Amino acid sequence: MSGEPWQITLGELDEKMGVKILEQSVERVVATMPVEGNRQSFGLLHGGASLAVGEAVGSWAAVIHASTLGKTAVGVDVSATHHKSARNGTITITATPIHLGRTLTTHEVLLTNDDGGRLCTLRITNLLLEKE
Repeated sequence: MSGEPWQITLGELDEKMGVKILEQSVERVVATMPVEGNRQSFGLLHGGASLAVGEAVGSWAAVIHASTLGKTAVGVDVSATHHKSARNGTITITATPIHLGRTLTTHEVLLTNDDGGRLCTLRITNLLLEKE
């Protein structure tokens, strides 16, 4: 059973973090988030904020794929490497598929700064489930 691709709906945390969706498709999901409002006590982008937004964007990408199969997706694994941080500006979050299966998806999610420099790399795996 195939279906129309799911359209992203921001959750409460996404809204509080200032996330904006720029692009959404099975091939690529792109969003932005301001550094301001998402910093830790030392004035740097919070690592937890990076993980939260990266997991959201990667999961949205998985759900878009799953929806074309008449399914939904739930996260089962996420890992991240922080390369450097940011003190201000806007970060761009881009999820692209590594594997799009019928039961599992894996996406690479890149967080970059205003200059295109890599801040964080995430890998997220989602399990595809039948809709209830």
